[in-house]
Amino acid sequence: MDSAREASEVPAPAVPGGFLDASTDAAAIVSADGVVTGWTRQAEALLARPASDVVGRSAAKLVAMPRDPARVAGVAARCRAGVGWSGVVSLRHGDGRPVDVDLRVSAAFRLGGAECFLISARERGRPWAVGQSVLDGFLTRSPVGMAVLDPELRYVWLNDTLERFGGVPREQRLGRRLSELLPGLQAVALEKLMHKVLETGVPVTDYEYLGWSWADPHRRHAYSTSFFPLVGDDDRVTGVCYMVQDVTERWTARQLLSLVNEAGTRVGTTLDVMRTAQELADFCVPRFADFVVVDLLEPVLSTEGHGAWLTDAGPAPARPVMRRAGMNSVREGCPEAVARIGDRVDFIPPPHGANLLLDGEPILMPVLDGSDELWTAEQPERAANIDRYGLHSLISVPMRARNTALGLATFVRSLNPVPFQPDDVLLARELVARAALCVDNARRYTREHTAAVTLQRSLLPHALAGGTALEVASSYLPADPTDGVGGDWFDVIPLSGARVGLVVGDVVGHGIAAAASMGRLRTAVQTLADMEMPPDELLAHLDDLVLRLSAERTDDTAAPHASTGFLGATCLYAVYDPVTRRCTMARAGHPPPVVVAPDGQVSFPEPPAGPPLGLGGMAFEAAEIELAENSLIGLYTNGLFGGADQDMEQGMARLGEVLAGAGADSDLDALCSSAVRRLVPVPQSDDIALLLARTHALGAGRVVSWDVPADPAAVADVRARATRQVEAWGLGELAMTSELIVSELVTNAVRYATPPIRLRLLCDTRLTCEVADASSTAPRLRHARITDEGGRGLFLVAQLAHRWGARYTAEGKVIWAEQEIP
Repeated sequence: MDSAREASEVPAPAVPGGFLDASTDAAAIVSADGVVTGWTRQAEALLARPASDVVGRSAAKLVAMPRDPARVAGVAARCRAGVGWSGVVSLRHGDGRPVDVDLRVSAAFRLGGAECFLISARERGRPWAVGQSVLDGFLTRSPVGMAVLDPELRYVWLNDTLERFGGVPREQRLGRRLSELLPGLQAVALEKLMHKVLETGVPVTDYEYLGWSWADPHRRHAYSTSFFPLVGDDDRVTGVCYMVQDVTERWTARQLLSLVNEAGTRVGTTLDVMRTAQELADFCVPRFADFVVVDLLEPVLSTEGHGAWLTDAGPAPARPVMRRAGMNSVREGCPEAVARIGDRVDFIPPPHGANLLLDGEPILMPVLDGSDELWTAEQPERAANIDRYGLHSLISVPMRARNTALGLATFVRSLNPVPFQPDDVLLARELVARAALCVDNARRYTREHTAAVTLQRSLLPHALAGGTALEVASSYLPADPTDGVGGDWFDVIPLSGARVGLVVGDVVGHGIAAAASMGRLRTAVQTLADMEMPPDELLAHLDDLVLRLSAERTDDTAAPHASTGFLGATCLYAVYDPVTRRCTMARAGHPPPVVVAPDGQVSFPEPPAGPPLGLGGMAFEAAEIELAENSLIGLYTNGLFGGADQDMEQGMARLGEVLAGAGADSDLDALCSSAVRRLVPVPQSDDIALLLARTHALGAGRVVSWDVPADPAAVADVRARATRQVEAWGLGELAMTSELIVSELVTNAVRYATPPIRLRLLCDTRLTCEVADASSTAPRLRHARITDEGGRGLFLVAQLAHRWGARYTAEGKVIWAEQEIP
């Protein structure tokens, strides 16, 4: 054993039981040529071989396995590389039997100058033998229900768990079939599956189904069952075994998730409050309840004010006023209901009050009793219906969203015998929460959309007046309701000298912001037109205004949900003069007008397009055309052709065909409406505006003019001529005031203006006096002092005339004054 003592000097791991630890394992030292040179007491005990029988002999005689020189050489090479090796080896015991051990071979080391290996071994643990009593206890007390059935599907054996699941004693089950014992289960379907397993020998796993059992006859349970065949020694199927688990909680959670997800696709499909409430009722019947009502607070259905209660705004009224918004029942016509859709209701399950709507906690009444004093006292008609229709269980869930109370949803069961359980409250809460969010979205959208429509309608002209110069008609269709309100507008503006301004424009976008911007632009056009600006100059000022509006929007982009800074808009402005029958127009990125001559010829005069409003830095140009009397001119927005992404040329051609085919004496209102219907047969995502005007000329007999010498003495003669002309037109009542107005205007022109001077009288819807001169100096209205000898002329004109003003021309300016014709 000297060699063994020397081996103890070889370094070994310090951790007991670790790799190469020989403190508890059998150990031996083997030389490089396979001879045992050391043998420990643990090795003697393991193989019952004393050291005298082993040391000095080949280690190969201890191995109870076929010789494998290649494997031995590989292990030796690994150990010489300093890695070591471990594995399972069968050794030969002293009595001749094999012993399986976990063998470990150390890295090679030098001992007395010779190469050696340290080998340790530990007997592999014996497998645990399960006693029959342990096995029987496991099968009997397993949390999984188990049963064995014979080829006729009669029970042969079952454990305690299955007996507890079904509620049928073991002795009543044995020898009988499943379909004879538990009619509340899907017995026929289950037996078909078991027959299939018997025939094919292929198991069926995790088959889920629903059913009732005698153990819990009032509640439906979900079960997961697996079937597999029992095979005898001769490989013949001798029966079938099945295992079953109650997975009701898992199934309920899955169904809850599935139902809620489905509700997300069925409820809230439109931005309509009443429709959303009805969708909730329709979805829940009969999936969840037999009778469902959805009552919304009256302010929720209103388009004015906030539209609901804030839950932190204090106590609610004693009896909240609600309206029935949705209702459905398994019974046709909802006979259980005491109110119809749209009726006012104040239903809250007693003994609760209006604070239920603010608290937000659902109410569960597993058992309804119509004879209860609270119901008979507070809800007598509903109490009678409880008994009449067998309403036996109720859940009421307040509808709340974004800290706002919206109403109450109530679910009732009658034909379904299973009362509502606490799990059902969770489902009801989730369904109502989703519906409440949709209702609140619809409420907010409806309020904003109504405000936008009201704003836009108030900004559009209610009546169009073209005087004797133009016969006008218009048609306006708002965008599809799902896209909100846009910024299209049109206008007809009376100007001096019997002229008329026509304008059509389009602000990009929808909603209140677009409508508000449209209103500002329309007001600006009216103001600039009233200042007698020509079309190109008017658009230049309008462009400056849009630039300022865009700058305001850019400054607001730090606010949440702010829009982009650029406010896109297009516009076309035209001025028609019935005296000269000439029309001057300019456009800013807008489609050209359409003109239909009296003979039906269609044209699209195209003044220089100009940039859209808001770009800045680019000029606008005007163009002038002459229109024959009874010509038709149309102004429109691109929504008439389906939006900016449609073929404009094709749309314009169709518009020309529609207008040309109507005839020169057609009714303009009817023509305008029919043109829109034909060009836009279905709702579009953009606003549509069409303005039609038929031109008329002011006859020569209604216009007179005289050249005025630059001599104060000529004023009397001109004044007399004007007075005679006014009387000749049958306007004797205006002769005196006309004489004074002509006298003051001509006198001022002679004194302060530059020749040539010309007086013109026009008899149209108003009597107009115009004095033109070559000066560009604007007159100024001032209040003269008592001591002043002059300065009262224009003040007197302003008092006598309905309105007065000045406009600039290429030759100078025109001072004009209008009088209302009695």
